[in-house]
Amino acid sequence: MGKLLVLAVVGLVGALIGERLIRFRHRMNASRELKPKRLPNCHLIKGIETGSEDIDILPNGLAFISSGLKYPGVQSFAPDKRGEILLIDLNDQNPRPVELRISRGFDLASFNPHGISTYIGDDDSVYLFVVNHPQYKSTVELFKYMEDDNSLVHLKTIKHELLASVNDIVALSPDSFYATNDHYFTELPLMLLEMFLGLSWTNVIYYSPKEVKEVASGFYSANGINISPDGQYIYVADLTDHNIHVLEKHANFSLTPLKVLQLDTLIDNISVDPYTGDIWIGCHINGFKLFFYDLENLPGSEVLRIQDILSEKPKVSQVYVDDGSVIQGSSVATVYGKKLLIGTVFHRALSCEL
Repeated sequence: MGKLLVLAVVGLVGALIGERLIRFRHRMNASRELKPKRLPNCHLIKGIETGSEDIDILPNGLAFISSGLKYPGVQSFAPDKRGEILLIDLNDQNPRPVELRISRGFDLASFNPHGISTYIGDDDSVYLFVVNHPQYKSTVELFKYMEDDNSLVHLKTIKHELLASVNDIVALSPDSFYATNDHYFTELPLMLLEMFLGLSWTNVIYYSPKEVKEVASGFYSANGINISPDGQYIYVADLTDHNIHVLEKHANFSLTPLKVLQLDTLIDNISVDPYTGDIWIGCHINGFKLFFYDLENLPGSEVLRIQDILSEKPKVSQVYVDDGSVIQGSSVATVYGKKLLIGTVFHRALSCEL
């Protein structure tokens, strides 16, 4: 009986692992392949070689770009180089990125920028919120952009126990924001186990100097976050559940689930056209190729546009697809006029004419 019991337990454990492996492969879209679908007028942006993970564009055409992200389990082409914030003026005929100088006193050596968000104050001051991972921890850095000398003045570092594994951020005022936590655990082995088991323990946090609270939960991997042009709705991407959650924002900054738009791709950052309300998303075709980097099997890129997301039948358009031969691991897509910028976790950045 003892041997039979051991065999039964081993069989059950094996079956559980097998079932979880199948589910994990499904969440990673491990078998998904797409044919390239490129736009006719695209070029790689010179000066961006080691990532353009998130991009936020001001109404005047200045685009802020976070570059040089080092993230557990993800490829880096410059592991010893610190991260940086780049700026491109999209009104220039041939825009070139410049690194923004950061004021003294800020720890540049450990700068590891991830998601970013801008906010324009009542006096037209521009504030830049940056998710930072010094020593692979999570902080939010608040800067003020100084246009006269293309620099960033560091205002403060924000830390909180609820901001444990921050991925992306959307600014609400000069000192408040929503942020996503993409993992419950913060140590790499436990993060991987969390993903393998398919635990839906990630969330959205509201932060202000007076209050910090969880406002949404139950995501497998809460990733990109953004706000509708009228400020009434918050959009949250669940990377490994392949969907976008639409949540209604209330006066006390709590969020109520409204709808979920299911897709078939791994959704990273979310950008919102301030004039049309259209949503643009950078997506990962195949998560296995992203997390298990292989020069012989490169991670591709996909860009989707979503129109009328609040309607009963939103229109989802596939705008761009690449097999990795041009651009690898797209994490963000955003528009300015007829220009489309596509950024990546660790690779280059692409500019296209729509």
